[in-house]
This record gives sequence, structure tokens and C-alpha cells, in this order.
Amino acid sequence: MAESQDLDALAEDIQQGRDAIVVPEEMVEERPPEQQVARNLQSQIHAMSVGERLKLALKGNRDARTFLLRDPNRLVQRFVLQNPRLTDEEILALAKNRNVDRELLEGISRRKEWVSNYQVRLALTTNPKTPLALAVRFVSTLLPRDLRALAKSKNVPAAVCGTAKRLVISRGE
Repeated sequence: MAESQDLDALAEDIQQGRDAIVVPEEMVEERPPEQQVARNLQSQIHAMSVGERLKLALKGNRDARTFLLRDPNRLVQRFVLQNPRLTDEEILALAKNRNVDRELLEGISRRKEWVSNYQVRLALTTNPKTPLALAVRFVSTLLPRDLRALAKSKNVPAAVCGTAKRLVISRGE
């Protein structure tokens, strides 16, 4: 319990810029897509303290964010979602990922700029790990062709499939 409070206090300090944690510059600067990722990036991140990983999650480049989304500490994962340089492509890939934590999917669904993207809503609806209430909420926003596919899908919860079937019938498609 005390460790959790310490992490929350540290996270607050990092967000406010009151920390003295320094992360390597090569993990913060975005690099061109053709430039290869450093092989030891994962080992460098693994060797970092929780505070350093939290700061890197907020300020890190795409490669660092990719590794930090798989971090066992959920607080680090949540901080990646707060990184201002997070792209729509990364959010879409995360929403499609069936191995991602439910908490991250909930975090995505809370941000209007992300769920205003149709592909993100579709990915959240079809991801079996998306909380049921959220998936059902997004079903009504889908296009008829996606609704028909969802109504026939065996890879989504029955409630989502049933909602899609009802909408297909009620819309007369």
C-alpha cells in the first residue's frame, strides 16, 4: 500500500515536472522510420527504475513507447497513453491488439479524439478484451457492412453480437 502511494506521488511529480529524473536523449527523440532501433533498447528500459520508466513513458519516442506498453507495471502503461506524441496509428494498433490490458482499452475509450476515429471504434468493438459496456456503446456507431460482419462474428461477446443483430434487423438491412 505504501509503495503504491509512493508511486502515485512520484507519478504526480513527473507530470508536474518536479522530478529530477533524467532519461537518455536517444530514447526521447523521434527517429526516422528507416533508422534501425537500437538492439539494446529493451534491456536499457528493463534496467531503469519505475520513476525513469514513468518519465520515459511521458516523453519517450515511438520505440520506447512500444516497449513500455508491455511493461508489467500498469502505471507505466497508463502514462504511455498520456504521451502527447502518441499517434493515431499507435492507438489503432493498441485497440486491435487482443493481448492488451482491459485498462488500456478503457483509457483509449475515454479520449474523445481517439474514439472519434471510426477505425478505433471498430477495433474497440471487435476486441474481445474491451469491457462489454464500452463495446456495446460503440456498436450503434458502426456502418451497416461492419454491423453485418459483427452480427456473424464468433470472436466477440454474445451481447455485442446480439446488439449488432438487433441493429441490422431494426435498420432493415
